[in-house]
Amino acid sequence: MSFRKNRWLFVSILFGIAFALFGPMVPAGPLHMAFKGAAVATLALYTFERSTSVSRPIGMVLVFGALGDMLIEIDLSLGALAFLAGHCFACWFYITNRRRLAWYDGVYVVMVLAAIPALTSVILPDQAGVLAYSFSLAAMVASAWCSRFRRDLVALGAVLFAMSDLLLFAHLGLLSGKPFVDLLVWPLYYAGQALIAVGVVLRVQLMLTALAASRASA
Repeated sequence: MSFRKNRWLFVSILFGIAFALFGPMVPAGPLHMAFKGAAVATLALYTFERSTSVSRPIGMVLVFGALGDMLIEIDLSLGALAFLAGHCFACWFYITNRRRLAWYDGVYVVMVLAAIPALTSVILPDQAGVLAYSFSLAAMVASAWCSRFRRDLVALGAVLFAMSDLLLFAHLGLLSGKPFVDLLVWPLYYAGQALIAVGVVLRVQLMLTALAASRASA
């Protein structure tokens, strides 16, 4: 993997690991917000640099993610609104780039759309706003599965994102005070975002390589 071509990805991974290790030590405030947002913001730079006009919208999804990471430190609702916008944008992007689907894909979609809101209502009951957000999260995971991007990267990344959010909900409700929950939320979230970014970029590079090969043979 070329460092020059993937420099923002390497920088992002460093920020992601550094925040997992040292983020809790940084006092709340602008520095903590910037530290937290830097990991996904640099992922966005990676996708903007390595994508085409067709796939570049995934960069905006990551921008909303980085914004949500920072705003959630100010107010949970503000962060949720940023992530909600990102999920809506991601759904549009994935459906625009959908693959040919089989019957079992429909089963998966129905299961996801039912399971994530149901788990949310159990983990954090009587929270209408969180439940509404969970429907957008479920739609994002389902549409990622339906997209033409690699499922072992993009769809898996979306699932890890959802697992992180469910653990965050559990931290606020059912599993409040459990230290292992805090330890898992950020790694799952960042790994999910990174897999999504890399999966989209690799698909783009594969298409460009195939196009170049077809032109050369012609």
